Amino acid sequence: MSELATATTTAPSAPPMEAAGPESMVMITPGAAVKINEIREAEGIEANMALRLRVVGGGCAGFSYDLYFDEGTEVDRALEIAGVKVVVDEMSLMYLVGVEIDYVEGLQGAGFKFNNPNVKSTCGCGSSFSV
Repeated sequence: MSELATATTTAPSAPPMEAAGPESMVMITPGAAVKINEIREAEGIEANMALRLRVVGGGCAGFSYDLYFDEGTEVDRALEIAGVKVVVDEMSLMYLVGVEIDYVEGLQGAGFKFNNPNVKSTCGCGSSFSV
């Protein structure tokens, strides 16, 4: 497994690319798609591995995001968004409806950022959220 990022909610910096059909609940910006594919290539991630997007319990606000390459299971929802294979478990999916994943670089560093319309509040350090 390759750990990609744990990030929080921010405003998007580029127009998102959505999955077609009912899976359009998750969006990835072009910049994030490019970075995901760069990481896949740099780390030699096999083609059968998808980007796992999940919400995990923890952090001072209750939940945080987790991204890593993984094989999908029969209970996952498989999506293809902006040329990126994505798998999401059903439990995480209910917290991710409408989420946009972006990749940003700035003075405070670079990383994947999530713009999630379901978030009611975030913690002071910005690493977790509540719904």
